[in-house]
Amino acid sequence: MKVLGIKSLVKVKKYRSYKGEVGKVAPNILDRNFQADKPNEKWVTDITEFKLFGEELYFSSMLDLYNGEIIAYTIGSRLTYSLVSTVLEQPFERLTDSDILLIHSDQGWHYQMKKYRTTLIKHGITQSITKRKLLR
Repeated sequence: MKVLGIKSLVKVKKYRSYKGEVGKVAPNILDRNFQADKPNEKWVTDITEFKLFGEELYFSSMLDLYNGEIIAYTIGSRLTYSLVSTVLEQPFERLTDSDILLIHSDQGWHYQMKKYRTTLIKHGITQSITKRKLLR
């Protein structure tokens, strides 16, 4: 394109899940301490947008900080609550009664939803959310 002097008129739109506070924002308990002494102590979750053959896809995953293993994931073509709820529910069978689990995420709207927080409470899981830095 450079040799022919051709420029794209399409601007790439960067994915931003943050829509402000749509629910309750939990404290940042993890506080960048990414070390875990045992499995099922600290899990982190996020959604990544990527394009494949011109189609936008969303990859939602859950990672155990003990060994860096991805313990659950899903891919979808739309950013919906089911994308995160599926990833949240998949690894529950790993938990034992003695596990005390912390799940950390960013402030994405789906992690603030009452339904998400209720699921965590139901399973005795503590939620931690990164505090967003305001860009000015």
